[in-house]
Amino acid sequence: MRRGLGFKFQQQEKRLTNFVRFMEERGATVITHKLALEWAMLPQDRRPSWALRLTDVRGFARHLHSLEAQTEVLPTGILPGPSRAKPYIYTDTEIRTLLAAALELPPTNGLRRWTYYCLFGLLSVTGLRISEALSLRRDDVDLAEGILTIRDTKFGKSRLVPLHATSRHVLVNYAQRRDAHLSPARSPYFFVAEQGGKLLLQYVYKVFWRLSRQTGLRGQTDHNGPRLHDFRHRFAVQTLLNCYRSDRSVELILPALSTYLGHTCVRDTYWYLSACPELMGHTVRKLEQHWERTS
Repeated sequence: MRRGLGFKFQQQEKRLTNFVRFMEERGATVITHKLALEWAMLPQDRRPSWALRLTDVRGFARHLHSLEAQTEVLPTGILPGPSRAKPYIYTDTEIRTLLAAALELPPTNGLRRWTYYCLFGLLSVTGLRISEALSLRRDDVDLAEGILTIRDTKFGKSRLVPLHATSRHVLVNYAQRRDAHLSPARSPYFFVAEQGGKLLLQYVYKVFWRLSRQTGLRGQTDHNGPRLHDFRHRFAVQTLLNCYRSDRSVELILPALSTYLGHTCVRDTYWYLSACPELMGHTVRKLEQHWERTS
């Protein structure tokens, strides 16, 4: 039913299948508050995921209640939801240092260093999600026009992302290196691994963590720190800052930025206004000016 309404419902399916198995192991045929909470609070060491698991069961129970009146639907707010991670706003120097480190990756004459250099660079100048960048196929990258086609993304939407001329030039060079290194092509994807296969997310993370520690973005033993997704935050914040600094209308830019980022609603983009102290300062000044004009 949920998929019929346009939801992907993939991770929810896995969690609810696990919940049904949990009920079967206990010989239960009706969802109760006790069962839902007991399952949602597993495993004990993953507290941030508890509220999400309970949300899945609550929606499932709400649906089943119309079929089985004994089904108990838990109220909201019983378990605290996970807090939104505080974004890290990269500086220009940090990005340049990270990209320079990517160009030092082994092997010396390989494609790998250029793949990560272009991948991380593209994230920083377009605000793409890492999944979107890795899913780019050769046909999705129009190097003549400088346009990326982002297909079936997080919310099932597709969009066109124009590139600056300098970014297009870097991608043209990468494509030439890739095709010279791998002939014939083994993969339809634009960014590929050293031997031509699909670039897998888990390996991208490992390389990013390694370079982050190497360049000082993270401590040598840190498990937390700047993330790949923070390139997206940085892009959004920098775009809004440039608007304020050039005295352009942020109200007019926000809908365009929202579309560029692939948000389903502009209110998701408004969140970036609170992600940077300088942005908050500009927002307050704009508000004060508005009050002065209307008072």
